[in-house]
Amino acid sequence: MQKTLNFSLFLQVMSEKNKIYFASDFHLGSFPYEQSIEREKSIVRWLDSIKEDCAELYLLGDIFDFWFEYKKSIPKGYSRFLGKLAEFSDLGIPITFFKGNHDMWMFGYLKEELGARIIDNELILERNGKRFYLHHGDGLGPGDATYKFLKKFFRSQLCQWLFARLHPNLGISLAQKWSKKSRITSGKKETYLGDDKEWLIQYINEYEEKRPLYIDYFVFGHRHLALNKKLKSNTQYVNLGEWMLDPHFAYFDGDNLQLIRWEDPKFPKI
Repeated sequence: MQKTLNFSLFLQVMSEKNKIYFASDFHLGSFPYEQSIEREKSIVRWLDSIKEDCAELYLLGDIFDFWFEYKKSIPKGYSRFLGKLAEFSDLGIPITFFKGNHDMWMFGYLKEELGARIIDNELILERNGKRFYLHHGDGLGPGDATYKFLKKFFRSQLCQWLFARLHPNLGISLAQKWSKKSRITSGKKETYLGDDKEWLIQYINEYEEKRPLYIDYFVFGHRHLALNKKLKSNTQYVNLGEWMLDPHFAYFDGDNLQLIRWEDPKFPKI
């Protein structure tokens, strides 16, 4: 397994332009609120550090711990983050959001306000002769039949219509209460389970057996464990991890995809 680059080394290779950046699992708005605000400030500093050479920005789901677009309202907060993304949009940098299991109810707001593209499931793209498979990572691989059923229901028009009938004060409060029971509030880091038990690696293996299209890079979030691993097929599996305990991001410079650890909020602005 490849090690993530030291951040000082990352700064040394930042001279080239036209890089593609990937991040996921910010879980903005998660409990406790004060930690979410500090995390948002750190994310904004990160965005500031990459805006000069960012050609494309891909946010692979669970950016918000909860998101639902009512007809006349959205969850409050995130002003620093959304403002910085608006700056990216004004600079002509394409922004792509993936729906995660926490923020699957994205509809038209981010597209209208930021010009962002919203991806429901996977996206395959090719850049500089390299092919990428991008997905949040939820509901893939073997097992977890209960979640796969719930995901299908939560994404249904019926469920969305029913939830929209709730007053925002009630709907968002219920979602926040549920969020407090999430694994992200445990404060524990995830651990690597081994190739035979990592369900996203199993998914990659099954995908490569069934699809003749060769993928150079499989990039996921959701796992809450930053990984940069070369598989037997010589394809590269990158998991972007999470930003609560061990913030990471990845970038593609036209030749290679690197996984980088972002420093804690004390890291000075670039």
